Amino acid sequence: MPRKTSPSDGFYDNTRHVTPRDKELLKLLAEHLVLSTSQIASLFYPSRRRAQARLRVLHQATVLSRHTWATDVGGVTDYLYSLGPLGVRIMPEAATDLDSVRRPLPRNHRDRMGRLVGSNKLDHTLGVNQFFVDLTVAARRAPGRQLHRWWSERHATAAYDRFGIHPDGHGVWQEAGRTVGFFLEHDNGTENHARVLSKFHAYTELAANGGPIYPVLLWVPSASRRDNLLERIGTIDIPVAAAVQGPDPSARIWHLAGYGGPYHLHELPSDHGPDSPVNPGRFRDTTA
Repeated sequence: MPRKTSPSDGFYDNTRHVTPRDKELLKLLAEHLVLSTSQIASLFYPSRRRAQARLRVLHQATVLSRHTWATDVGGVTDYLYSLGPLGVRIMPEAATDLDSVRRPLPRNHRDRMGRLVGSNKLDHTLGVNQFFVDLTVAARRAPGRQLHRWWSERHATAAYDRFGIHPDGHGVWQEAGRTVGFFLEHDNGTENHARVLSKFHAYTELAANGGPIYPVLLWVPSASRRDNLLERIGTIDIPVAAAVQGPDPSARIWHLAGYGGPYHLHELPSDHGPDSPVNPGRFRDTTA
């Protein structure tokens, strides 16, 4: 007798070869929307060539969508990957719209990714993700280092929005026995100083109302931008540190407003704060 089929058979056939490593990649793309070939290779593979071979298979199976985009200096970007139609089915939470609690169909998810890849926000999104990719790579270089948390702008905003906090990312870094939480503000030098300074009020309000007191990290494109911003900030009620964008955010490159520097990332002041309704994402170090 021929085997009876069901609508789910095709889904099963296409997903049964998705590996645990593939699923980890899908989780990251569900959270962070888009990663380049180079970023994926750094996170998951021993070589770029190995990454390209597997990504090609996942793209052909519609687990991933693949995009390129022309650069300002000519040529095209590295391949950029997001969840494909099948990837959205595997990770249905990724289909939640950025601006709504609705769960759009996969086609709408593809449309959203198309808008992101074709927008001015693409470079910024990739830059934010690169910061955390570089921290992940740095954690492998020495024992006792770990990136405990990597939250997207969407995730961090959902946790702390009641105070108007919309960071580009949020993380918790461990090194030398210390765990330092931080809010990332990835700065491409396009916002004026007043706009950058206006963001600190929300972080101050969070700290004053029982939330964590985490350093706000300004990841800037030049030393002059760093120095000008630090001079304008002076000494305020929350820690603010700035560093010039480079290959290792954990390094001794951070200058703390009002206190000089440079400091390593794990040397910056950080207080996870008490349990409270305004601190829903309170970090607990379970390794101690």
